Amino acid sequence: MVDFLLAPLLAVAALTEAVDPGHPTGRGLDGLGIALALMVGAPFAVHRRWPGAALWAVGAAAAALQARHSIPAPVAGGGATIGTVLLAVGAAVFLTTVRYGRCPTYQLLAVTALAAGSTEILIAPADSIGSALTVDILVVAAWALGCLVRARRAIAAEALEHAAALKREQVALARTAVVEERARIARELHDIVAHHVSLMIVQAIAADRVQTTDPAKTRELHAAIEATGRATVAELRRLLELLRTEEDEAVAGRSPQPALADVPPLLDSLREAGLSVESTHLGTAHPLPAGTELTAYRVVQEALTNTLKHAGHTRAAVTFDWQPHGLTLTVRDDGPLTPATTRPVPPGGGHGLVGMHERVAAVGGTLHTGPLAHGGFLVRAELPLTPSDNQTDYSR
Repeated sequence: MVDFLLAPLLAVAALTEAVDPGHPTGRGLDGLGIALALMVGAPFAVHRRWPGAALWAVGAAAAALQARHSIPAPVAGGGATIGTVLLAVGAAVFLTTVRYGRCPTYQLLAVTALAAGSTEILIAPADSIGSALTVDILVVAAWALGCLVRARRAIAAEALEHAAALKREQVALARTAVVEERARIARELHDIVAHHVSLMIVQAIAADRVQTTDPAKTRELHAAIEATGRATVAELRRLLELLRTEEDEAVAGRSPQPALADVPPLLDSLREAGLSVESTHLGTAHPLPAGTELTAYRVVQEALTNTLKHAGHTRAAVTFDWQPHGLTLTVRDDGPLTPATTRPVPPGGGHGLVGMHERVAAVGGTLHTGPLAHGGFLVRAELPLTPSDNQTDYSR
């Protein structure tokens, strides 16, 4: 916008100076003179794109106007005159110094000053030295001012970047402190929950032993188990709130966690994205713990999402092999068949293979992944019917 406003302004100013009959060497203004006067301002319209070319075009037009005596020389009749046309040359030098990318400013100054001085010596032989010095002083002043503006902009940009880096560092330190404090509190709450659960198990064993001989004591133990269970649930909620991240709060919210019943809609969404998926069930389905069902869903989601991302619109197969001891879940694909398009990919459920390994291990299962000999990729998760956590014998 500045360039488009500056171009007509300087062109009109050059025309006004060229038609001024006040200078003694004036010869009037013909068609060529009008074109040269317009050329003094026109290059500024494209100066931001081609700063060097615009500078030389303005300088050439100004030199041609002075050579044709359409404008006064810088030094004439014993006095120095800096007209509008020479000011346009100075403005071109200033803007070029400010904008010239990785600016070789000293080379620009030397070449511009030499060209301006040599031109004045050639076209103003009467006062050649004075005219050359005047133009060179104008060029040096415009160059110095441009360097100053450029340096101030660089300092301001560096200060903004430094401030942004400090802010990012402060945010990272604050998040680290929050995570460390949450981890400490979570360890303390874990100990409390473990104690409550152990106490509930001991009370349940005791209630079972006295339920036939002392009903009153049994009711007392059951009431204690209920109270301890409520306290445990409250502590677990606190623990989960501490472990919940900002991303989890933004994405998950209060929506229910998915289970195996949600796998068919997931496969439908992947088919709409271009993946050919087949689902097979072997054996008789057994009820699984909620955490295990969630893990199975996430494994299918992450494996097929990775297939769509890395193999494109290929074929994939999901097999649910139900066995007495648990579920063996297999996801395999045929590898890249056609290049993937830019169609939207359904969101994944974790952080790739590492996330799947962590989820499966958390429920006591095992995960095997790797490429197939004939091409494609295989993900096999073996999920137990009951989590294989370490158990403590409370009956002793």
